[in-house]
Amino acid sequence: MPDDSIFVLTGDARRIPFAMRIAHDKPNSHLYIIGAGANITHDIARRATIESESKSTYQNARAIRKISDERGLTRIVLVTTEDHMNRAMHLMRSEMPDVDVVACPVRLGGMRPGRRLERWTIEYMKYIVTLTGIKEG
Repeated sequence: MPDDSIFVLTGDARRIPFAMRIAHDKPNSHLYIIGAGANITHDIARRATIESESKSTYQNARAIRKISDERGLTRIVLVTTEDHMNRAMHLMRSEMPDVDVVACPVRLGGMRPGRRLERWTIEYMKYIVTLTGIKEG
């Protein structure tokens, strides 16, 4: 939608540039960078709201819930890499059951097949653990 609130989870170098391209094509949207730490350039900071306290996907979900509650958001777009999306969506939906969360995955192009398989395997194991009720750790 042209006025979507776009939330990008940090952790992979592909995510922020991908989200910024989406935001650029939708000038009425707002970009939120979640879990940023201190590695954000001035150019990005001028174009986005930055949350830098959360350190895990679960903490990201709680930070997004807080922002969504404060701003009265009923729909958000979630940007993260394709291997991380299932777990991120599960945590977002559990934290914000009344908010429509739209997945917008970043592809893992240009990655060696062995490294790609390793990332998918690790994220799948984390997802299974999350489904058992363990949200961080």
